[in-house]
Amino acid sequence: MKTDRRLLIMTAFGAVSGLPLALSGFTLRQWLTEGHVSLAAIGLTANIGLPYTLKFLWAPLLDQVRPPAGLGRFGRRRGWLLLVQPLLVLACLALALSDAAAAPILAISAAAFIALFSATQDIAIDAWRIEIFPQDLQGAATAAYVWGYRIAMLVSGSGVIAAAGWIGWNVALLVIAGLAALGILVTLLADEPPAPDLVGRPAGVFSRSLAAIRDPLWDFLGRAGALPILAYVALFNLGEAMAGVMLAPFYRYLGFDRAAVATAVGPFSLVATLAGIGLGGWLVARIGLARALISTGFIQMAAMAMYILLSASPGNHAILYATVVAEAFAQGLATAAFLAYLSGLCNPLFAATQYALLSSVAPLASHTVGGFSGYLVEATGWTVFYTLAMLASLPAMIIMVYTLYRHPPVPA
Repeated sequence: MKTDRRLLIMTAFGAVSGLPLALSGFTLRQWLTEGHVSLAAIGLTANIGLPYTLKFLWAPLLDQVRPPAGLGRFGRRRGWLLLVQPLLVLACLALALSDAAAAPILAISAAAFIALFSATQDIAIDAWRIEIFPQDLQGAATAAYVWGYRIAMLVSGSGVIAAAGWIGWNVALLVIAGLAALGILVTLLADEPPAPDLVGRPAGVFSRSLAAIRDPLWDFLGRAGALPILAYVALFNLGEAMAGVMLAPFYRYLGFDRAAVATAVGPFSLVATLAGIGLGGWLVARIGLARALISTGFIQMAAMAMYILLSASPGNHAILYATVVAEAFAQGLATAAFLAYLSGLCNPLFAATQYALLSSVAPLASHTVGGFSGYLVEATGWTVFYTLAMLASLPAMIIMVYTLYRHPPVPA
């Protein structure tokens, strides 16, 4: 029963983690698109997500420093969450009270703070999952997390977009701020993981923080094939990053209204993604991690051809839904194998910090190269742009095949 309760908490934490993501991503871009903000400015909003890429820089702080303001009595993980979560709610309120059309800079600034506090929350939640569940339950815990995460993304993504049509953007976003506040309750209901054994660690906050950064990095970089592995992880989402950043203006350019977009990126996308994740996890167990990575990676790349077809089919709802379903399913397949690969790369001694590092490197393309997507669309047009986005997945695939051949993953 205790395990069942923790899995429920894990699902709730997944929802808490997934809820803010769309607010600084697709939902924000849809709002800016309707406010007639330039394509170049919309493309640059990809850089708002940089905290998700750089969170490994302050992850050791959450490991080594006691939560301030008397929150240490709740423990390391819950104490930091109870500090960050109210700040996240305030950032959500600031976004809800802004005006994307009249003052886009203020809306984008609020979204940037949402990304910062959300990324910090993710550090603590990932560490809580790693520490609270034994190794044989990590798979179930991750599945629970993904389900909560994806459902919450549906609410803050297509849910907000659909609701904005009848209650307005500001009220819809206020509802999300209220839901984000429930994260505080989830944290209070969660158990605190046992405190780690500090024997052998350096004395003093500065020395411990230095060791907390140095030791996991040296451990990872000292292994064979570390640099190609990091290159693959960093480039894994390059094609998806280019494609995803511009989807809101792409759909509008093709003549799809808000209701069609909400339906496409809502239930259709959710069901396809969850099905893909389930099948991807089965493939990892059935054919092995290496072959699952290769097969699902090429399937994901091939599915991006649907965007090229869609670019030649303006106003065609059937092609829109087929594109969304194919892309979401393929992305779920590839993500299941990719996350299994990332988990296997972590040394159990440094699991929390190394996972923060790897999960920060993974969206690197989204939050850097993806920021120039708007300029590329303006220079090439939509069909050529999505052709280039599909081909942008090739470098990661080549590095992956090389890395798996030279440094195959160690069986669990």
